[in-house]
Amino acid sequence: MENTLDLSSLFETETFDKETYEALKDVAFAGREAVNRFLELVVDLERKVESKAVTAGRGALKLGMCYALLGAADRAAVWLEKADDTPEKHKYLGLAYRELRRHREALEQFEKGARHSQGDIEFDCQRAESHLLLGETDKAGAILEQTRAAGAASADWHYTDGRFLHANGELESAMDELEQALELDERHAYASFHLAYLYDLHGNDEAARELYLRATDQPYIHNHALMNLAIIYEDYAAFDKAADCIRRVLAVDPTNQRARLYLKDVMAAGDMVIDDFQLHDGERRNAVLDIPVSDFELSVRSRNCLKKMNIHTLGDLLRTSETELLSYKNFGETSLKEIKAMLTQKGLSLGQLAHEKRSPMSLSAAGPATATLAPPVRPMNPEVNNKPVASLQLSVRSRKCLQSLGINTLGDLTSRSEAELMSARNFGQTSLEEIKKCLIEYGLSLRT
Repeated sequence: MENTLDLSSLFETETFDKETYEALKDVAFAGREAVNRFLELVVDLERKVESKAVTAGRGALKLGMCYALLGAADRAAVWLEKADDTPEKHKYLGLAYRELRRHREALEQFEKGARHSQGDIEFDCQRAESHLLLGETDKAGAILEQTRAAGAASADWHYTDGRFLHANGELESAMDELEQALELDERHAYASFHLAYLYDLHGNDEAARELYLRATDQPYIHNHALMNLAIIYEDYAAFDKAADCIRRVLAVDPTNQRARLYLKDVMAAGDMVIDDFQLHDGERRNAVLDIPVSDFELSVRSRNCLKKMNIHTLGDLLRTSETELLSYKNFGETSLKEIKAMLTQKGLSLGQLAHEKRSPMSLSAAGPATATLAPPVRPMNPEVNNKPVASLQLSVRSRKCLQSLGINTLGDLTSRSEAELMSARNFGQTSLEEIKKCLIEYGLSLRT
């Protein structure tokens, strides 16, 4: 009852300053009852603003910030666009635009906020992250370098630097920076989420689960964390827990179509009988072998050679011999030594899985005449054809499924049919719709 009373009193404040808003975040998500009460107060505030019982500009700002808490980016943007011109407006409108993938507009808002709040490291970090999402890594790096001294004690700066390092393939350094962000602020939701995402992507389910749980205690990011946490639970056949995570998403966002589809997938998977021990032993091995070689700290020359040879994952590399690498044009002893040293650090060696077949996508470029070629790729722009699927905004589940099928580029993806994708374990209707939507953005579709 105390939380409910505190929540009501917070809504009576004239505006949400930083301290009040932080308190609101704590109280609003204290439990299911608190969430329900929070939703009631938001609806009541919206009614008051529309009836002009509350000042439009300030009321719109409060409403926009509340909808941002609920993860309803579209509603947040509608109200924040009507709000008074304040740093808070620019911050949360920028975050809403980012969630809607309107990254250029998000950047504009963060730049306005930076002009309002000179020297605010948070806006500098938001600007840098927006540049990263726009593919402008040089501009992001320049901002981070300019603010390095000021950012030493900032969790936001270390988080953004972690994102920057990951975008540049420096995985271990990226994880170090994200861990540093959490040391400075253990409640940093985005650092928790992205570090969990990296753990999740590389098969460290236990560490990922712990961080996703931490992220789900925080607003803004909790819906994404809940969805990924549900995937981990499903992988361990904990279908009730997975379904509960999705229901929590739907409790605050009933119209979330992706969550609705995924809940159906989870409920259907709950009826399956699987040899868990055998399954997870194989999945953990596959998770390691599916790590992209772009995540390792290699020179540009080595990266480019591996890419041209269609060696995309650690598994591809372990199935390739020294002779095969050296037979490729421009691949010299220096690159070979670099790659062998990297593998030695991990207790691995070139060719140790040579007895296993390379994926059809890799074999078609590597050259053996006995390779089973993938279905022909439909004609398209070569630049688009070679675009890695890792660059798409896909969920961890979809990425893992594509990796398991040996799908590394858009060309690989468009050569597959819906039936082929759906044949992969854990590839459900949610993942299919997500991938089809991404392809539409490029004017592409799956093979019919």
